[in-house]
Amino acid sequence: MDRVAKLASQKAVVIFSKSSCCMSHAIKRLFYEQGVSPAIYELDEESRGKEMEWALMRLGCQPSVPAVFIGGKFVGSANTVMTLHLNGSLKKLLKDAGALWL
Repeated sequence: MDRVAKLASQKAVVIFSKSSCCMSHAIKRLFYEQGVSPAIYELDEESRGKEMEWALMRLGCQPSVPAVFIGGKFVGSANTVMTLHLNGSLKKLLKDAGALWL
C-alpha cells in the first residue's frame, strides 16, 4: 500500500496498468490524446506487481487495472475516468493537478 501511495504521488497523473489489458490501453490513449504524459506502471512487468495489485484492490479498484491517480488522489478505474471525460470534469482535474496548462 505504501509503495502504491508513494508512486501515485510522484507525478500529476499515474496509471497502474497491465500491458495485456485493453481497457488500460484505452485509458492511456485517452490521457495521451489530452496532451498528458502520465507515469505508467505495468503491474505484469513490475517485480512487486502482484503486491501492488492487491493494494489497489484494497483501495476499492475493481478490477485492479487500470487504476488512475490524479494529483496523488485515487480517481478510479476506466468507468470513472470515462465518465469524468464525458461530463467534462476530467480536464479540470488535470488542470488542477498541473498535468495540463491550457
